Amino acid sequence: MSIDLIMNGLQQGLILAIIAYSIMIPFRFLDFADLTADGAYPLGGAICAVCMLSGMHTMVAILCSMICAGAVGICTALITLKFRVNSMLAGIILSTMAYSVNLRIMGKPNIALFDCGGLFDSNIVGNMAIIVGILASCVFPFALFLRTDFGLRFRAVGLNPNLAKQQRISIEKYTVFGLFAAGAMFGLAGSLIVQLQNYMDVGIGVGILIHGLASLMIGETIIGNATLNRQLTAPLLGALVYQQVQGVALSLGLAPSDLKFFTGSIVLSVIAFKKWREK
Repeated sequence: MSIDLIMNGLQQGLILAIIAYSIMIPFRFLDFADLTADGAYPLGGAICAVCMLSGMHTMVAILCSMICAGAVGICTALITLKFRVNSMLAGIILSTMAYSVNLRIMGKPNIALFDCGGLFDSNIVGNMAIIVGILASCVFPFALFLRTDFGLRFRAVGLNPNLAKQQRISIEKYTVFGLFAAGAMFGLAGSLIVQLQNYMDVGIGVGILIHGLASLMIGETIIGNATLNRQLTAPLLGALVYQQVQGVALSLGLAPSDLKFFTGSIVLSVIAFKKWREK
């Protein structure tokens, strides 16, 4: 495998780590099956692309994409909590609706961004430094937050919701907050990937939930999730390993069209391995 392929894989892996952290928030800390990734991720990319084409500053475009994608997470939480709709069904409905919204925002299925500038250029090392900085600015504050009283109540909602209710902790408030944070990070990842690739396609979100979930599960299989530090390290480690595994598979002749099947096989293999190890 060439050095360029490895470096490109690291870039993609760092952005995938943001997605894995986004999935970790509802799935691990809130025990909430959130499937809005397939809608929030491309929505963030679409808004960022359109804002950049209109001449808006890159950072403002990223902020707009995060807010709008976070709003999708809020909608999922409210539909689930207020209307008692299954969380997975709510996520599927909103992701389907977001597809049409993305097409309406973009005006066409894909947009080229080669003349819009952005955060990234041809310097791969510099690009990686930017992504690492953005990732650190998300993960470190979140790690500090989880150790505060507010963060402990946030974790209690997922660990033991009945106890949380007895302690007068608002399940709705913390769930809405968590899904907004997860959605905003999906939007951030979407805005970064369109700038890295210099184009936005309305179908970029297809299967992104599985990629992120595979990364999270691989990381947890490698180092476990028994402590908070391990929980926070697993998504990054898993995303980097998963992306390099994909790179090796492609270098060995696997067709890009087979990657979805390959990803699903990895997820099933990790699940089977964890069940075997528990026995």
